[in-house]
Amino acid sequence: MKLTSRSFADGARIPGEFAFCVIDPKTHVALSANRNPQLAWSDTPAGTKSFAVTCHDPDVPSRGDDVNQEGREVPTSLPRVDFFHWLLWDIPASVHEIAAGSHSDGVSARGKAGPVAPNGWRHGSNDYTGWFAGDADMGGTYYGYDGPCPPWNDALVHRYVFTVYALDVAQLDVAGEPTGANLRAALQEHVLAQANIGGSYTLNPRLA
Repeated sequence: MKLTSRSFADGARIPGEFAFCVIDPKTHVALSANRNPQLAWSDTPAGTKSFAVTCHDPDVPSRGDDVNQEGREVPTSLPRVDFFHWLLWDIPASVHEIAAGSHSDGVSARGKAGPVAPNGWRHGSNDYTGWFAGDADMGGTYYGYDGPCPPWNDALVHRYVFTVYALDVAQLDVAGEPTGANLRAALQEHVLAQANIGGSYTLNPRLA
């Protein structure tokens, strides 16, 4: 199974068009176009009944002490955790491409609606839901795709892994809240094949 994208090359920097934020010289960051990238997959196995797509960042700081603090930098030695940016499933077996901007085009304060996604597919709540919890202007449930916005003072360039899964069920039963952890649990024993590509992103001017 193979996954490709015309939006960025595997292993290359993700363009700001597909990020939640871009570098701003005066305010550190500014909201960006936040479009989902184009993805296409091929060489899928026989018996595939649906697909699921995820995007996660494995490089998010495990503690927020230094995050986005003036005069500090998040050290590369800090342990890192996963942050999910996109959870999408019940994609019909006849579909082999997602067009750029078809699932996200701009930042939606308080998040996009869900769990019903465009075309009647399903999408989960990404981890901006927790990040913005309690924020008077941005707090809400963030369904679908929201792109990269790593700490602007992180000494580590973040990686973003896009994965497509070929599944042996037409509809996936995700128990509980539609989070990344619960989707991963639901995928177990239903994956016939999978493929991934990755890109990098930073908001640290020193590393950009």
